[in-house]
Amino acid sequence: MSTRRDFMGMALGGFTAVGAVGGLYAAKRTWDPLPSVTAAGSTIIDLSEAKEGEPMTEKWRGKPIFVLKKTAEMPAHDRDVVVDGARYHVSIALCTHLGCIPAYKKADQTFFCACHGGVFDTSGTNLPGLPPPSPLEIPPFAIDGNTLVLGSEGPEYLEMKKNNLVV
Repeated sequence: MSTRRDFMGMALGGFTAVGAVGGLYAAKRTWDPLPSVTAAGSTIIDLSEAKEGEPMTEKWRGKPIFVLKKTAEMPAHDRDVVVDGARYHVSIALCTHLGCIPAYKKADQTFFCACHGGVFDTSGTNLPGLPPPSPLEIPPFAIDGNTLVLGSEGPEYLEMKKNNLVV
């Protein structure tokens, strides 16, 4: 630093750099979701409470979720979630036609959408020739022991995703 002008230039540059870093830090903190929002993004479902052949309806991010513990008579499917040897159907309970909520018909072992007659089997696959254009969506999930954590992509979900079984 030979002159006062050099010193002032370096000082101004240093203050500008510190201000820019502070501004970027503040912007990042503003854009990050609040911890309460992040916590609301996942739902934990205890699968030990599930009864065979009777769907449970849970809520995740404001959407209804079907969890059906499949009986031995129900056909196995690649879309099934397997936990401790038991097979489960897990899906967002909104018809892929117009977003109505299907009802489970125990006698037929199907999910029936009364709005336009859409029918889904116990794996959430849409039956051909009816209005729904695609199967029921599978939400991101992870398996933790005997619980299902919705909103988190575990290895089982990633495998389904790799095999194009989820949207």
